[in-house]
Amino acid sequence: ENRYVSIIWLILPVIGLLERAGLQERARMLIGRMRAATTGRVLLAYFVLRQITAALGLTSLGGHPQMVRPLVAPMAEAAAETHLGELSEQARQRIRAHAAAADNVALFFGEDIFIAIGSILLIKGFLQTNGIVVEPLDLSVWAIPTAVMALIIHGMRLLLLDRSLRKSK
Repeated sequence: ENRYVSIIWLILPVIGLLERAGLQERARMLIGRMRAATTGRVLLAYFVLRQITAALGLTSLGGHPQMVRPLVAPMAEAAAETHLGELSEQARQRIRAHAAAADNVALFFGEDIFIAIGSILLIKGFLQTNGIVVEPLDLSVWAIPTAVMALIIHGMRLLLLDRSLRKSK
């Protein structure tokens, strides 16, 4: 009955094998060929994709070990290298931090739109114990403006990252 828990342990070796087989290099090559791809645009595209999938309840599709470290961060670095040349270690770490932040913020604000997520049920339970009756759908609907604002605010941060990388170069 609990065999689904062991599936998690199978994912990590698969990710390791993909990294060893050159997944990062392929991702870098793909983004390196796209002249319109900048670091901010790559991260913004991932942010939107991550927020949409989280809103649909697919919170396990992204994440730091599955997507950010092996794919998103190398793609963002490749976009920066295409436009700026060789990057300093500080610039690389900054891009990686922004990639991780894009994943965190998109998941945090996107998952509350899905009605059957734990946070919505926790909020409903807390409000109900304090005498406030609210339906999970109502909470999810009210999470949409917050998610949109997170997209706008963090999207601007990601696009401003391009400008600050150019200035620091």
